[in-house]
Amino acid sequence: MERIILIETSTALCSAALAEDGAITAYRESSAPKAHASLTAVFIQEILTERGISLSDCDAVCVSMGPGSYTGLRVGVSTAKGLCFGSGKPLIAVGTLDTLVAQASDIIPSEAEGTPYRFIIPMIDARRMEVYAAVFSPDGQQLTETAPAIIDENSFAEYLEQGPCLFIGDGAGKCADVIRHPDAHFIQCQPKASSMLLPALKAYKEKRFEDVAYFEPFYLKEFVATVSKKKLF
Repeated sequence: MERIILIETSTALCSAALAEDGAITAYRESSAPKAHASLTAVFIQEILTERGISLSDCDAVCVSMGPGSYTGLRVGVSTAKGLCFGSGKPLIAVGTLDTLVAQASDIIPSEAEGTPYRFIIPMIDARRMEVYAAVFSPDGQQLTETAPAIIDENSFAEYLEQGPCLFIGDGAGKCADVIRHPDAHFIQCQPKASSMLLPALKAYKEKRFEDVAYFEPFYLKEFVATVSKKKLF
């Protein structure tokens, strides 16, 4: 039986799950603001306790690698690294956009029934009208590089002209107000740890493990600290 701890902290939603023998058996999530640092480790302990096991009974730890929130990613990766350092378990990293594509599979008909979408375009909200996005095929193959994009009425037009596209993620909502193409469909949601199951299992079976000492999240953009303009005295 394969047991993998799943950690997703790339957006405002903080979640953790346990995968056992190819299925999610325990799950926790919270959208409380700025609670990732206080809840991530607690969620992991709770799901292990719920299943009556310890970290030593698990085979790997999987964490979201980004893109996403700088702080959220740091919390998730730091927690995952700590678990792996302490237990000697391998570290798996899954892209945030891959998780959203897997999440979309819950609403897309099976291959036998045929999918209504020509492309799936997961997107993470960035500043103003910017998103981090990539284009995927319905079977989960990434067709373009993950990159920042400024959204306007012509965004992704070359894909929309080929057929219906599903835009999914916490950046989809603001795009719905701008992209008016009839084949554009939107689902506003945040990536969940439970949706990391299939990409995590694939990485585990292929032994695509990260170097625990040197692994860093995929921020896509460098973190920029701002200085408060408020006078302290």
